[in-house]
Amino acid sequence: MSGASPDAAGAHPLRILERWLDEARERGVEDPTRVAFVTASAGGAPSARTVQLKRFEPESLLFTSTLYTRKARELAENPQMALLFHWPGAERQVHITGTAEVAERALAEELFDERDLVRRVQTIASRQGAPIDDLGQVRARHAHLMTTLEAPPSCPEDWGAIRVTPASVELMTEAPDRIHERVLWLREGEVWHRSLLSP
Repeated sequence: MSGASPDAAGAHPLRILERWLDEARERGVEDPTRVAFVTASAGGAPSARTVQLKRFEPESLLFTSTLYTRKARELAENPQMALLFHWPGAERQVHITGTAEVAERALAEELFDERDLVRRVQTIASRQGAPIDDLGQVRARHAHLMTTLEAPPSCPEDWGAIRVTPASVELMTEAPDRIHERVLWLREGEVWHRSLLSP
């Protein structure tokens, strides 16, 4: 698999990331769109969770979330965040830092409608992150809704799309001799500047 630096002069790091995702799928990496999504509170306390990349835009990446979750609350307090893709089977990592914001409502509705029915129903059957006494109650509610809903649920008002705009993108290709190729892109206005980092 090709790295990022030899043929990437003038390239856009998100376009390389798109290519890497395609190559990870070709290599049999299971669900390569899974990514660690790292936020911090206003006071700087970090938290991380694994989410799924939904879509690329020309200058950003799109995710979805209910807007009452910890990650959404922290992004409202502190929009600085980080992403980490790691594909051991493809010997690659991608580290992104940037800012996040809630995207327009129409986009949230579009992405919600793309979810399969089980996931759409799960969104309304469970209040993600809230304390509960028993998982069985949540499963029972989900099963009840799956059998009684006459139509797929509409996008809840407290469910949204999250747009991440990168400020830096580091693409790393691992090497057997540990001399890994690490290529860093830093954004300055509309221009990306590329440099090679020591492994």
